Amino acid sequence: MNTQKENQEKKARLHRKIRSKISGTAARPRLSVFRSLRGMNLQLIDDVSGTTIVSVNTKEIKTKGTKTEISKEAGKLIAEKAKAKGISVVVFDRGANRYHGRVQAVAESLRESGIVC
Repeated sequence: MNTQKENQEKKARLHRKIRSKISGTAARPRLSVFRSLRGMNLQLIDDVSGTTIVSVNTKEIKTKGTKTEISKEAGKLIAEKAKAKGISVVVFDRGANRYHGRVQAVAESLRESGIVC
């Protein structure tokens, strides 16, 4: 079998397993982290109603730096938007990504900004 296809299937299987255990509500939305080679998308999702409350893309960040530094800025930006909506607690959904590098930088910057995850 194709190695790339196997890796995609492994990642999808892991993501399904993680998503079966966590869910977000209006009071405590799920912070979904999508990481690609070029950037990141962060979304606060209410799974009960199926709506996205707040979203941030790293393309919105105008500062220059490494991908990790830009991810920290994205975490701060989504924390500001969440506080403006009255959200102080989230469920962290790392997807099929390891809690390392850019994903870890987002979580740490959220915690520094006062969001509990």
